[in-house]
Amino acid sequence: MKYYQLNNGNKIPAIGFGTYKAQEDEGIASVKKAIETGYRLIDTAAKYENEEAVGKAIKQSGIAREELMITTKLWRENLGYESTKKAFETSLAKLDLDYIDLYLIHWPANAKNYENWQKANNDSWRAMEELVKEGKIKNIGVSNFWPEHLEPLLEAAEIEPVINQIEFHPGYWQPELTRYCKEKNILVEAWSPLARGKVFESEEIKAIAKKYNKSVAQICLRWILEHNALVIPKSSTPERIEDNFDIFDFQLNAEDIKTIDNLPQMGFSGELPNHWPDRV
Repeated sequence: MKYYQLNNGNKIPAIGFGTYKAQEDEGIASVKKAIETGYRLIDTAAKYENEEAVGKAIKQSGIAREELMITTKLWRENLGYESTKKAFETSLAKLDLDYIDLYLIHWPANAKNYENWQKANNDSWRAMEELVKEGKIKNIGVSNFWPEHLEPLLEAAEIEPVINQIEFHPGYWQPELTRYCKEKNILVEAWSPLARGKVFESEEIKAIAKKYNKSVAQICLRWILEHNALVIPKSSTPERIEDNFDIFDFQLNAEDIKTIDNLPQMGFSGELPNHWPDRV
């Protein structure tokens, strides 16, 4: 297992297990399988409506709590100081945990939805900082924030965000945002790393996979690691859960990285932080 060091000195696994759409019994089974495979970072969110299932899987895994890093997220409809505190306590109770390792603002407030969107983000952040000081959260970060959202947050923040979780995959990896985060010493975490399955249709990635004798998924996940970003693949299939984890015994050469960097847009979710609740 490879680890990244966060800007607060804490470390985090380079690969985690995503749980979007992993519900009830299937969700419990997939999280347990992921932990058994070796994943130690588990990513959920209030919006996924599966925090209870994730919490049950953690308990049933038999792995000591301190060996796991659990991420959950504040949904955009709960931005604000008091509502953040309340939403966090709800997530904590559903997960049945004493603390959260990483708590993220899922989407930033924007001018389309808030008269003073900077204040909405900053008030949520202030609440999260207080929860860190109370020992209820170990690390705090953001998700889907662009520089225009991060700048006012960084100006007001007492604790800097450790992570920005963004859509990052072949065909849509936001290189300018990625570069900006690296300059600010904020770790990039990649959601939808397999481009909603579109990578499996790419002849270029198939050719690279054949060259390395690896699966298409392994090539894409390794490519993300080559950009020094954290990756959180998701699957409910035991074989794919194992396959996705097996990405530490090879490296991509510079030419193959560049080929994937330059692939045309594919698998883009249509989700942009300045457009919600609409899609573009």
